[in-house]
Parts: sequence; C-alpha cells; structure tokens
Amino acid sequence: MTAPSAPAAMSAPLSLPAPPLPGVDDHWAMFLDVDGTLLDFANRPDEVCVESRLRELIEDLYGTLDGALALVSGRSLDDLDDLFGHPPWAMAGLHGLEVRDADGRYRGVHIGTARRSLVRDIASNIAASLPGVLVEDKGMAVALHCRTSPQQCEMLRKRVEAVLPSLAGYEMQAGNMVVELKPEGMDKGRAVASLLERFPFHGRLPVYVGDDLTDEHGFATVNLECGLSVRVGNREPSLAHYSLPEPAAARAWLYRVLHALKHGALSHAHSSGGNA
Repeated sequence: MTAPSAPAAMSAPLSLPAPPLPGVDDHWAMFLDVDGTLLDFANRPDEVCVESRLRELIEDLYGTLDGALALVSGRSLDDLDDLFGHPPWAMAGLHGLEVRDADGRYRGVHIGTARRSLVRDIASNIAASLPGVLVEDKGMAVALHCRTSPQQCEMLRKRVEAVLPSLAGYEMQAGNMVVELKPEGMDKGRAVASLLERFPFHGRLPVYVGDDLTDEHGFATVNLECGLSVRVGNREPSLAHYSLPEPAAARAWLYRVLHALKHGALSHAHSSGGNA
C-alpha cells in the first residue's frame, strides 16, 4: 500500500458527524495521535502526563483489538515510552521518522551527529531572536513552540522558511502553535501505510484519530482504505470525515469503543462528543 505524498484537497464542511461505534464483530485497527488528541495541550511538552486511567484504557483497547493499536505522534519513541511506561503496542514517533512495529522491531532514519547539531543550533538562534519561543530538541528533529507567545507564530514560520535553503534534506512541518525542522520524506500517513502492511494491522479497517495539520496525512491514508478519519477539535479545512470537539470527548468516545468491541453497541448515536 502506498500513502499519498500529501493531502491534495481538503473540504471545509460546516459540521462533521461524530464517529460511529464498532460492532462486536468488527475488526478495527486504531491509530491514535497523542498531544491534542489523547492528551490536552500544555504550555511545555514536558508538562503533560498520562493518568493511569488513560493508560489502562489504551491497554484494554490494545488487548481487545488483538494488538492492532498504535500511537502515531510527533514525539520521539523515547518520549512516548516515558509517558506510557514502555508499552507493548506499536508506535510511530517523530511523525513516522522512527517506528517500532508490533513485534518490537525498530525502523528509523539515521541522521548524523554533526547534522543534528547544525539543525539544533539554527533553531536555537531563531528562538533566541523571538522572546517566548521554546526549543524542543527531539534528536533528529527540532520543534519551536510558541504556545506561550502566540503573537510570534507568523514571524517564527517566516524565520524557519528563511533557513530551509541552508538545510538540504530538511523540511518545515507546521502544527498547533509549533513549527518543526525535520528530515523530509516521511509523514504520519506513510507511517500508518507501512503499519497496515504488517501483522496485526493488515486486513483490518483503519481508524485514525488526530487533531493537527500533521494528522491530515493520516486521514488521507485511512480514507484511501475506506477507514474512519476522526478530527479532534474544530480546525478546518480537513480531510477528516468525523469529528470530536476536544480530547476529553475523544477519551469518552474511546471508552464507548472499548465497550462496543466487548459487548456490542446499543446504538450508533453518540452522546459523548456530538458534532464539532
């Protein structure tokens, strides 16, 4: 299966329906973004935490889906391990630049130390010129956050665009109050497509839940497979076919998904989120 290189056209409906629930015999494969989807945003990436109740929910979904669950995040795999306690499920980190398959095998891009240092230094210089902008060193990628200084977002984007010609092989990835410098050629959609080719995801109906621009590639991939694309929040335009208004509603819907997979859905009407 080949993922689209980028979302080509997005629709901007006035409202999207809440996602359906599975039937007890449905075979879903779930791909879940983390920040802004499972977790509420914090001013700093290191200020978030995963409550035990959420970890138990993901563990139950993982078991009920026979392992066909993956986290797909802009965070590194090390960061995801720290947050979720080194879980057994598959994970794609850094927007797919590194993947740990369901069998534990690691697949990733190698970027040399000198190259990483150059990108980190350039990002640090940009942040130093924009008060309130925070540098997050992800290893092979660097994120510049402006959540505490949203007035800097436009200038931040322009500064990053200006340095791209000096960073061959890197690209800019914009997100919610963040701009990243990351190696080009990989995105969340490609990561999901690669997982769908492997056990235990292959042959199942893909369900992707995410909130940000980076998740549009994931939506595009599951849409090609006639799966369920679920946007969290009200960002438009989007390729998503369904929506939940906020992470709390996404978590509530996941509890209902778990119950439906175990016991069957009483109804495909949705009280947990409603339309966004």
